[in-house]
Amino acid sequence: MVIKIILLLAFFTLMVVVGVLCRRSATDINGFVLGGRAVGPWLTAFAYGTSYFSAVIFVGYAGQFGWKFGMASTWIGLGNAFIGSLLAWVILGRRTRLMTQHLRTATMPEFFEKRFQSKPLKITAAIIVFIFLIPYTASLYNGLSRLFSMAFSIDYSVCIIAMAALTAVYVIIGGYMATAVNDFIQGIIMLVGIVAVIAAVLNQHGGLMGSVAGLAAVTDPALEYGSVPGIFTSFFGPDPFNLFAVVILTSLGTWGLPQMVQKFYAIKSEKAIGKGTIISTLFAIIVAGGCYFLGGFGRLFDVDIAAGGYDAIIPAMLEKLPDLLIAVVVILVLSASMSTLSSLVLTSSSVFTIDLIKPLSKKEINEKRQLVIMRVLIAVFVIISAAIALIQYKFKISSIAQLMGISWGALAGAFLAPFLYGLYWKRTTKIACGVSFGFGVIVMILNMVANSIFPAFIKSPVNCGAFVMLASLVIVPVVSLLTPKPEQKSVDEMFSCYDIETHASAKEYLGK
Repeated sequence: MVIKIILLLAFFTLMVVVGVLCRRSATDINGFVLGGRAVGPWLTAFAYGTSYFSAVIFVGYAGQFGWKFGMASTWIGLGNAFIGSLLAWVILGRRTRLMTQHLRTATMPEFFEKRFQSKPLKITAAIIVFIFLIPYTASLYNGLSRLFSMAFSIDYSVCIIAMAALTAVYVIIGGYMATAVNDFIQGIIMLVGIVAVIAAVLNQHGGLMGSVAGLAAVTDPALEYGSVPGIFTSFFGPDPFNLFAVVILTSLGTWGLPQMVQKFYAIKSEKAIGKGTIISTLFAIIVAGGCYFLGGFGRLFDVDIAAGGYDAIIPAMLEKLPDLLIAVVVILVLSASMSTLSSLVLTSSSVFTIDLIKPLSKKEINEKRQLVIMRVLIAVFVIISAAIALIQYKFKISSIAQLMGISWGALAGAFLAPFLYGLYWKRTTKIACGVSFGFGVIVMILNMVANSIFPAFIKSPVNCGAFVMLASLVIVPVVSLLTPKPEQKSVDEMFSCYDIETHASAKEYLGK
């Protein structure tokens, strides 16, 4: 217990010190929200990765989908790496950086306003961000609480208050740069921790091959193909369709999440994009691939799903590890959760201030006052998310996976297609953007409140979220072609940022 407490105190102290040291970079809006658009590849890549993977992944998704799909759940982690990280950087990174700087936008709702010349789109997007980031934020605490209870026998409310307070302190003081630096530190902890945990957990059942052999002998008659020998070690597992839906939600979804896309706004240079792409992808392979690979062996452990739910699987796999390693696991998941929480509250506060309070205010709000409002809102959002987490836990409203499915489905279903087409296709219209907003939000809300009306294949929030993302990629171009073209001159001016001639060395460009 002494070792655990010392490691925790050292971790907490380091986070606050970083916040204090980074306070000079948070003196204006550009610095507080985007780090002055001068963040290097390592910090940006780790900020992207650590915002992506949290206790939701490690405790919620890895446990639930590892149990359902066995070793095939590793495909989810690989999808996160190659679709959610590699392709996201390649397809969105450079164009996002160029156009958002050209349009002078600091948030995703502000991008929609200036790209489609519509203030109502900005306000609508800001409201969607605020509403649907909350359930995702609340889910972060839930996963962490189970590990803290196992390691320290601490009351859940204490875990929430400590994590919320510490995150609020360093984000309020240091803004984006403090978040990015702490994300880098937390990312290193995650990389080392996941490798150590996988080795230790598998060692309990005779190492890798012993664990694979044990899992191959497991069957589950309750599943359609669950009695097939070796089904949980097969290539696509017992349920390929639902596995595909999870891959789509958790991988393609990042393309439309404001807290993820905003990382591209802050990239420093062309070289940073190239390096960041590689670093981010490797980070995701190790962390996400490792989490889901570990979760795939959950059936080897004595877990009462009926009593504790899927969220109890990972804690059950870890509870017999040595004390020192349990301390490492707690700090690993704490790092993952705090990095994501800091990104979410910074995104929420900046969106609420820049895209709602400022345009709706009758008086001019100067930059200094905007910074004060953002800092106050960070504290407010942390308190709200913590309160919801306590209520959710007390009344057992929903599992981690369901909370994340609702949040990601609504946000990415609404934003992914108009953002992607807005970067690449001049013909994209504001009406198509608005239709995408409405479709994503309405379908996910109906799935939550009137689930019985949905066909079986999209009843779960995860499958429904994947469906609205894919559907929006069809809806936006169809509606754009059926509605009046945007003004050609203004759109050409927006896309002119891609046509500026630049000079490059022969290593980067072969020449004519």
